[in-house]
Amino acid sequence: MNRVALIERETKETAIEVWLDLDGSGKVDVNCDDQFLTHMLESLAKYADFDLTVKAKGDNEHHILEDVAIVLGMALREAIGEQPIQRIASSMVPMDDALVVVALDLIDRPYVDIECPDPLYHHFLRSVAMSSGMTLHVKVVRGFDDHHVVEATIKALGRALRKAVAKRERTLSTKAKPKVRKK
Repeated sequence: MNRVALIERETKETAIEVWLDLDGSGKVDVNCDDQFLTHMLESLAKYADFDLTVKAKGDNEHHILEDVAIVLGMALREAIGEQPIQRIASSMVPMDDALVVVALDLIDRPYVDIECPDPLYHHFLRSVAMSSGMTLHVKVVRGFDDHHVVEATIKALGRALRKAVAKRERTLSTKAKPKVRKK
């Protein structure tokens, strides 16, 4: 079963396309004018071992970052599908002065408790979590360089995602799956 998703989103402000393969090898192709976002997406995919292609155009940095995060979260959710996964994972990453812990649960109960010194990347992380249905906790243990804190966070998120999307034989839950009726 291929765990792949292609999601496109076009608004008045942005045109975003994200292709994601959860069972990849860290191959990344990002076409985006924001060089730091490009670097963060490359880091996320490399540390998660996901193959990721992103095309992002927009009117400003905030809109591009927000919409890439939303589409990335949607692609993550779509690629996971109904396959049972490990679901819960965490990772601690040091980067120079920064030390960050990320813990997550891919359970479709979106919740965030994030420490992030950069408001744009706080918003990015929150948008990924909300659109994917992720519970996400980020704890900055220490760090004085905002760039290092953000990058350590993204790398820790990638490592945690790699563990959380690992396939299982059975669903990891004590609750029955809800029945959805369509009329």
